[in-house]
Amino acid sequence: MDTEGGADRVEDVRLWLRGLEVFAGPLADFDPGEVPDDPVDLFLDWLRAAVAAGVPEAHAMTLSTVGEDGGPDARVLILKNVDSAGWQFAAHAGSPKGRQLTNRPRAALTFYWPLQGRQVRIRGTVEPASSEQSAADLLARAVSARAEVLLGRQSDHLESAEERDRAIQEALARVESDPDLVSPEWTLYTLAPVDVEFWQADKGRLHNRLRYERPDSSSRWQHHLLWP
Repeated sequence: MDTEGGADRVEDVRLWLRGLEVFAGPLADFDPGEVPDDPVDLFLDWLRAAVAAGVPEAHAMTLSTVGEDGGPDARVLILKNVDSAGWQFAAHAGSPKGRQLTNRPRAALTFYWPLQGRQVRIRGTVEPASSEQSAADLLARAVSARAEVLLGRQSDHLESAEERDRAIQEALARVESDPDLVSPEWTLYTLAPVDVEFWQADKGRLHNRLRYERPDSSSRWQHHLLWP
């Protein structure tokens, strides 16, 4: 067994990763002493700045949940909306993330915008919207996306690409024959935050971190600096 060669390959990867540039900049400015009372306002400022700077898919986020085995699970979704109630996203209730949110309705969201060296982390409880709101969200999606939702088989084992393509064509035909057809399991979710952290990178690693916290939705937000 060539254990020495394997060790060399591991070291090569380690050196390669250490050589990759981070915080290439120019990084955005951030004054933690001049922030709004509500984290939603600061988040929208940062999101608009990311879009204006040309960050691809700046509204993409990592949704982290607790798996059915008690372990962590994560995937990237698109932000649907953010307002005083919280951050919104949508998913099929029968998908792994949908089942996880039913069993443990708490989650975390992570946004990362490398061109600005900025990260936002949000944790809180998750609540489903009404069936009417969820249906409206689904009907606003592309026909192909709605057809995929009708399959209701996300993350199931797939025998072949032909089986998938045949099922999609059948679902597309259903949508085209009934434009108002929706899956009752499509769900719009709102994550009501208990804390929101804003992280601004610094080339010298003295990163600025600011966390908004409140124990419940009826409390006023408080914000605190954090050690890097």
